[in-house]
Amino acid sequence: MDPRPTHPRFTDLLAAEWLKLWSLRSTPWTLGLVLAGVVAFNAAMAWDTYRYWTYDDPGEAERYISDGIPFHEAFNANAALCFMLAVAAVGAVTVVGEYGTGLIRTTFVAVPARRSLLGAKVLVVSAVTTVLGGCAALGSFLLTQAILSGRGVGVSLGHPGAWRVVLASALIAPVCALFGMAVGVILRHTATTLALTFGVLVVLPPAFSEERHWSAVVNHAQPFMAWNRLTDVPYEPAAHPWSTAGAWSVYAVWALVAAAVTVLVPHRRDR
Repeated sequence: MDPRPTHPRFTDLLAAEWLKLWSLRSTPWTLGLVLAGVVAFNAAMAWDTYRYWTYDDPGEAERYISDGIPFHEAFNANAALCFMLAVAAVGAVTVVGEYGTGLIRTTFVAVPARRSLLGAKVLVVSAVTTVLGGCAALGSFLLTQAILSGRGVGVSLGHPGAWRVVLASALIAPVCALFGMAVGVILRHTATTLALTFGVLVVLPPAFSEERHWSAVVNHAQPFMAWNRLTDVPYEPAAHPWSTAGAWSVYAVWALVAAAVTVLVPHRRDR
């Protein structure tokens, strides 16, 4: 009797995508450079504060902490933007690279279940970038606060709002990586994908102010602004205030929509 054709299990697809990602020699050093660069960026800002600290009054240190400035230095906005772009590029390359080499066609022939295949890729990239984000966020927090403690203005993870800052900075990584993947499967061109990703993540948020309600709504719907809201401890209400729950929902919506686009677009278009 002829053996029946076997179909790969989802765990097999996960293993294959994991091996495919780490078989690239550029993967470890790229992720390592991103991690080291972000932590160093944040540490440099904390070091500047330590080096140029001129306050002798203990009350100044208390005000510094109560204003939440140590949280801003734990993961500063410039570091966050660079981190977002880097992980978005990593996510984009995982799909655009396969389209560029033609490997994606071979993969689809070997695994006709395209949604399962792309779903496995989404999970692998999400897991890797979540770990990367966690290491970057926690490493930055611990190092910056150790530096600031030299001036008596460092805070611990037990300080109110500390874990929210760490989690928000960690989870922005998979959100942006998934967005990069979604743009990649739509455009299939590296330069165009990176340009559009840069425009949406970096250029678009400042284009919408909080002066008017409609503009504030669009502003609040951006991943960077959601990160900014979550790491703003203590929160100072603006003209159109919003909650941390709203900011977390922005993370969730962007991640879910991007994952859906990554899985469904090639399934429908590449038949």
